[in-house]
Amino acid sequence: MKTLINMLATVFYVGKLPKAPGTFGTLAALPIWWGLSCLSPVGYVAAVLVFCVFAIYVSNVYESTAPTHDASEIVIDEVAGFLVAVALLPVNIKVAIAGFVLFRFFDILKPPPIKQLDKKVKGGFGVVVDDLVAGLMANILLQFVMQTKPQWLI
Repeated sequence: MKTLINMLATVFYVGKLPKAPGTFGTLAALPIWWGLSCLSPVGYVAAVLVFCVFAIYVSNVYESTAPTHDASEIVIDEVAGFLVAVALLPVNIKVAIAGFVLFRFFDILKPPPIKQLDKKVKGGFGVVVDDLVAGLMANILLQFVMQTKPQWLI
């Protein structure tokens, strides 16, 4: 069971890469996003919600044996955050790049309230919630761009 949780939390060991595990974890989300894109909008949102709950569970179990909170090798939270960042947007290279850049920007910079959530919320929920908020912030910005300058994303 520990090996399975390790594999899932690190997204098939992507999180064990020595440099930029969060960035590579986000890249690992791209084929998952593409796979989920065949679902209806309601199906996509439902699948992402289920994935987020699963990510919280996996992160909580992993963290119970980890020496630190939100260890860098846990990257399932980056996958969840990216899936939120690109939710209900067209599936194309422009959205992939913009979603990736904006999500990583918010995830790394951690503007309020992300920084407060990252520091104060513990356990698996704490591991995932800051990434979900970063993804939500990226998604709000991308939805705004879709409404005002759709040619930038289509």
